[in-house]
Amino acid sequence: MTTGYDRSSCPLPSKGIQSLIADALRDNWDREAFTEYKGATLLFRDVAERIARLHILFKETGIMPGDRIAICGRNSSGWAVACLAIMSYGAVAVPILHEFKPDNIHHIINHCEARMFFAAKHIWDHLVPDSMPAVEAVLSLESFSVFLSRNSALDSACSGLDGLFKSLFPNGFTKDDVCFTDADPESLAMINYTSGSTGFSKGVMLPCRSILNNRLFSTRAMYDFQAGYEVLSMLPMAHMYGFSFEFFYEFTKGCHIYFLNRLPSPRIIFEALGNIKPRLIVSVPLVIEKIVRKNVMPRLEKPLMKFLLKLPVAGNVMRRKIGQELVSAFGGRFFEVIIGGAAFSHEVEQFLASVNFPYTVGYGATECGPIITYQDKGSFVQGSCGVPAPNMEVRILSSDPQNIAGEIVCKGPNVMLGYYKDPEYTKQVIDEEGWFHTGDIGTMIDGRYLKITDRKKEIFKLSTGKYIAPQVLENKLNESDFINNSIVIGANEKFASAIIIPTFDTLHFWCAKHRIHYENNSEMISIPEVQKRIQEEVDIINKDLAEHERIHRIRLVNDEWTPQTGELSQTLKLRRAFVLKKYENLCRDIYNYNNKEHKEEELNKKKHE
Repeated sequence: MTTGYDRSSCPLPSKGIQSLIADALRDNWDREAFTEYKGATLLFRDVAERIARLHILFKETGIMPGDRIAICGRNSSGWAVACLAIMSYGAVAVPILHEFKPDNIHHIINHCEARMFFAAKHIWDHLVPDSMPAVEAVLSLESFSVFLSRNSALDSACSGLDGLFKSLFPNGFTKDDVCFTDADPESLAMINYTSGSTGFSKGVMLPCRSILNNRLFSTRAMYDFQAGYEVLSMLPMAHMYGFSFEFFYEFTKGCHIYFLNRLPSPRIIFEALGNIKPRLIVSVPLVIEKIVRKNVMPRLEKPLMKFLLKLPVAGNVMRRKIGQELVSAFGGRFFEVIIGGAAFSHEVEQFLASVNFPYTVGYGATECGPIITYQDKGSFVQGSCGVPAPNMEVRILSSDPQNIAGEIVCKGPNVMLGYYKDPEYTKQVIDEEGWFHTGDIGTMIDGRYLKITDRKKEIFKLSTGKYIAPQVLENKLNESDFINNSIVIGANEKFASAIIIPTFDTLHFWCAKHRIHYENNSEMISIPEVQKRIQEEVDIINKDLAEHERIHRIRLVNDEWTPQTGELSQTLKLRRAFVLKKYENLCRDIYNYNNKEHKEEELNKKKHE
């Protein structure tokens, strides 16, 4: 594939979402469309017939264009078919992240007033039907059979579906029978409930124009993409990042999409990339970082390798070889790896650049469906997130955007209509001139390339009046081989501290080398020598920080932070409010709030208030 990203503004395509879906089905009738990794495959003609059958059920049930239909399950062919059926019918798709807890799923179903719900069996088994009293039908994502029906018309339609299908298509179902009616670009296409990093879900209302302009961006960024190309769907399709760039665009181009319908651990992803050899890889930073740190960086620490890399000629040869091996390990056929969704490790990015690995970093938000900025690997500036996407404007609210950081705002067709049933919060983030206030802080490199520095909402103030940007400090901590993840705390305190999850594989090796014995990880992190070793890593980082930014106290925990356990969002960003709540007692202990003297001091304060 060649490069040639064109970000110039232009009108939206005349064809709507529904026509794009219809064209893809007709033009690629006999091609492979969806494959469950190591499982069954559907052709485009199979997808078309399943959509037609679901349309019959929608119509017989009384579903109207604009009605909400929810979907919840892991990435799969069934998920893809259900979503395409909903959107091509003109209904509003409400994708729900499958890691959401049952109470949150109940809330979303009720909040969006979904009339129908497609659920995977492992999701449905944990839900309570009486907690979703208004939903009329729940269908299986695996077989489209009925889990729950409160609509007699649906019962009749399901029992007689084969007959209804044959009467509608008496001469057999062909590509000529595929025809959908386009919706207005301003009409609501999707309500996407964000996992977010702030601890609550908001219903982002995305119009057709947002999805269409995101697809326009994809045609520009991957303009040489061809029908039949293989793509691996790793990110949740219920997240706009995964929906737009691993599913919808590729489907409308006639690509063959493979679904990782299991927990996408780095090991499974690495294996699948090698087997499928996709033409494009889209990933969140943490996945790339884990693969690089585990499979590549240990080799660079060997004495001979360190020596060779310092030599001018031999070093260049070795770096080129490492880069080629890494490209091969990722499948070898991809145009580039697009990284986005969270902050990217400066150390890993420097390494990828040094071995000429074809990567780029983009930036977006669910509220923009998601793309805001991007630049292809040929013109990408290291440390940036690219330039504004086609038809999008980006500004930094700062007197000197190149040197003084400010909030990032954007404007254009990608921007949402607002938050569902929440006009007040919508007014807080979309101003009167239509600028969406992202809540992220950044600068402009050379006046063009966006650089993210922190999140506005996450910056906190010490009791001294000094401000702390925790994400910056956490990124520095997490670059250590001994630190897997961390959260920096200290709002309204005299100094910053950190809760740290060590990289246990590294610690196991270090303990064995120094003959330190322990029964389990919990015991290991309580050993003074281990705590001192982690503190040494923190001290190295502190040397390059301003006095008020330095980490004064640390606590080690034997936990794993994942989307499943709630500490991370689906794009692996820290859900700060959740983590702070989880470790509330530990935070109090760090600042001595649990001792008797402090409790008496607080009691005296309250008496004098």
